[in-house]
Amino acid sequence: MDERRAREVTLLEAFETAQPASPSWSDDDRRWADRVALEAASAGIAPHAFIATRAGHALQRLVPREPALGRLGSTKPWQARGLLAIVLIAFVLGIAGDALGGGRRINLLAPPLWGVLAWNLVVYVLLVALPLTRLARRRPLREGPIVRIAEWLLRVRQRLPRASGGGSAGALRRFAALWLARTRRLSLLRGETALHLGAAALALGLIAGLYSRGLVLDYRVGWESTFLNAESAHAIVTTALAPASTLSGIALPDAASFAALRMAPDSANGGAPAAPWIHLIALTLALVVVVPRLVLALACGLAAGWRSRRFALPIDEPYFQRIARLASGGAARVVVFPYAAVPSPQATLGLRALLAATFGARLDVRIAPLVPFGDEDSVPGDIAADTTHAVALFDLGATPEPEHQTRFLRTLAGALPKGAVLGAIVDASAFARRFAGVDTRIAQRREAWRGWGEAAGTHAVVVDLEAPDAAGAEPYLQAAFARPAESTP
Repeated sequence: MDERRAREVTLLEAFETAQPASPSWSDDDRRWADRVALEAASAGIAPHAFIATRAGHALQRLVPREPALGRLGSTKPWQARGLLAIVLIAFVLGIAGDALGGGRRINLLAPPLWGVLAWNLVVYVLLVALPLTRLARRRPLREGPIVRIAEWLLRVRQRLPRASGGGSAGALRRFAALWLARTRRLSLLRGETALHLGAAALALGLIAGLYSRGLVLDYRVGWESTFLNAESAHAIVTTALAPASTLSGIALPDAASFAALRMAPDSANGGAPAAPWIHLIALTLALVVVVPRLVLALACGLAAGWRSRRFALPIDEPYFQRIARLASGGAARVVVFPYAAVPSPQATLGLRALLAATFGARLDVRIAPLVPFGDEDSVPGDIAADTTHAVALFDLGATPEPEHQTRFLRTLAGALPKGAVLGAIVDASAFARRFAGVDTRIAQRREAWRGWGEAAGTHAVVVDLEAPDAAGAEPYLQAAFARPAESTP
């Protein structure tokens, strides 16, 4: 799947999972998109291709309802104009920068010139040393501030849809969050490409400035320093320019000849002809900055292009799994484990409606026997090997405790077959009836379960399963399965 199709898929995902739901995309629209995609799909279609086909059809209905999305499909995520602007600005800065000092005298120790060389050498060392250090310490990759700034600028160039208000604002904000997270590595590669090209353009600007001024002015070369003596200055200059001297055949002066090039502060004359030194400086900039930076830019650009053409989406997340099962004809096999409280018949119906909204019409739901309070270390019945999801069903009236609810969650997670995902649902129906009108009490208990879910490493979805709109909690359940509980404490 390429980047453009991935953007379309992510946009549709945002509208189908945003909470509150957008009025521009309803459950009827989602079912329509499923039906049209199934009719258009060929036999044996790959899951990612079916997901992209479904999104393409869905956007034909969604975009006319949301004019702000019209430019999304026509706007390229990687604008060549932005990259060209960076290169031109860097080149102009290189020409404008007086790396040779004021007047018509070229100071061989001019700080701007040596600063450019030193900075690029430091960058090369960091490009090698930092990944090796992180690998040795097994630490996650963390970009430096310059790369993060460039990445942010490139993200701004993507022209994400804006929504200052209205029913679709939440969906558009969710799209922005999803897309920026999924393109983080791609944006980083593009930021590195821009930085490398900018550095090469800056060096080329310095070289162009050297020769353009040398064509119309008679430059003389020399050196001056407050802290360096002739021997030290000679060692620095000849070491830095030695590769260029070898390649060009331009000889470097010995220590005595170099000492004679020292310029007095109050003298406007003196020094040697600058032409050979300009050639050496230009060649050194090309060897140290231009060529390596262009190679690095090419490597980053090729890597970014490869990622853009083979964009990876988190297909294992519940949202995409539902669509993939739709294409393959498979069913989600969900086992619900009630803990310490048996759901009412109406709550059971609401639970099935919620699971159907989450996993689609092809759904196999089994309600396991009740797990009594205090029996957290056992799981009733056999869990089939083809189980795809499991739900630990709690009651809002219970007080969540690590030694009971969390322990049961860990036991259940450890008993599931490999690949099965575990989530937690807290039924608020009985507690809501008991404390009807006492909103503060219900809010406090909801907060307690929310905190328990965070401590247990999952999302606890609190929902009144007896309410007519119980299926509306589907986006929250999607998020819960996207962050499943683990079997280890």
